[in-house]
Amino acid sequence: MMDPAIYDEADSFRDSISTISKDGNRNWIFPKKPKGRFYNKRTLFSYFLLAVMFVGPFIKLNGHPFMLLNVVERKFILFGIAFWPQDFYLFVLAMLTFVVFIIVFTALFGRLWCGWACPQTIFMEMVFRKIEYWIEGDAAQQKALKNAPPSPEKFRKRILKGSIFFLISFIIANTFLAYIIGIDELKQIVLDDPFNHVGGLIAILVFTFVFFAVYMRFREQACLIVCPYGRLQGVLLDKNSVVIAYDYKRGEPRGKLQKTAESKFGDCIDCHQCVNVCPTGIDIRNGTQLECVNCTACIDACDGIMDKIKKPQGLIRYTSENSIAEGTKFQITGRIKAYSFVLFVLLTTLLSLLIMRSDVESTILRTPGMIYQQQNDSIYSNLYTVNLINKTFDQMPVEIKLVQPSGSVKWVGDGITKLDGQGSADGEFFVMINQNQIVDARLPIVLEVKSGNKLIETIKTNFIGPVKIK
Repeated sequence: MMDPAIYDEADSFRDSISTISKDGNRNWIFPKKPKGRFYNKRTLFSYFLLAVMFVGPFIKLNGHPFMLLNVVERKFILFGIAFWPQDFYLFVLAMLTFVVFIIVFTALFGRLWCGWACPQTIFMEMVFRKIEYWIEGDAAQQKALKNAPPSPEKFRKRILKGSIFFLISFIIANTFLAYIIGIDELKQIVLDDPFNHVGGLIAILVFTFVFFAVYMRFREQACLIVCPYGRLQGVLLDKNSVVIAYDYKRGEPRGKLQKTAESKFGDCIDCHQCVNVCPTGIDIRNGTQLECVNCTACIDACDGIMDKIKKPQGLIRYTSENSIAEGTKFQITGRIKAYSFVLFVLLTTLLSLLIMRSDVESTILRTPGMIYQQQNDSIYSNLYTVNLINKTFDQMPVEIKLVQPSGSVKWVGDGITKLDGQGSADGEFFVMINQNQIVDARLPIVLEVKSGNKLIETIKTNFIGPVKIK
């Protein structure tokens, strides 16, 4: 968000990311430890989210997990409600709704999610980085340690940091695995002989090493290279989006602090504190960049300097480009209104489908390749296959009735009279219809699936009967 009238230099900083040096090597970032009001608020909010994440697998409703994403066995429980693969259309619609929500949210507030709620940022900045500051010191001490020759002290700090990082990665891996297989299954893997659960042990170790590699070595590269969200800013943001921005009109031209009453410089004293605290190594004064994760560290650093030189806070702040350039207030644009309308339609549809979602999923098909059977002089039958899935946790009785036209249902074998909680059953039955009811060779019929007096689903299908010769 640089003023072109003030700056005539090329935007060369946009040609490469800040973590890659000119010779193509990794440029290690050593951010200064942030402090300030935003950092304190982010810390509290992050601890809340971490508590929710680590406690989540232990929360149960009526003895069942509050959240379970068992992809292997295709068992899904969200907010205490069981979902089956047959509910995949709801998942697709939910993901589409979430994507549109991200578009609307980003168009309004930029990458607020990245700085305040993204797990990568929370773990890196609020867990691993804090441990790093505790063991190795602030940015200057970390740089000195990296460049120092091998010594017992350096070895001790590196081993201590690596051990703690690995232990936390192990805890995170177990937590994520608990969301996949359930806390009870995880306890069994942990407490039992490891050789009885080789698959689970391998999964935990793989997750652990992935997390350890990310937070020990890959670090901010996950946001800059792997995550596509930053690169989407170019199409999601506009000049009215609220981002973390430098007020160039107030800050430029930059210059050292002068004690004279009249100064030719702006409020920015070019102290570089906003750059020193940035976890991705950018200069926010160059404008919005894909590396910026909206962590607010630069805001706190700049506000601290403004307090010291007795200038108003907010030289770097949450604002929009139009607010800085034109002094206008935040406006809801037509694009945001259109996005919001689409989001409202998707959200309404999703909620409606969730409310109307039946407790039992039933699939009834006439057995292919078979025509009608004549049971006696006046009764004809068709054979049907049925698959019933109980999406609830409770056992329930089931019954299939023919309601149109009049007739009966006769099961092959014992039939299906009840469904276990989260259970499924397959069966076959005959639909028996009197000849005088068969008015067409392909007769539409209506079947009802009931649980006690509760109607679960109404199914329309066809009955093949003898062709009447006039």
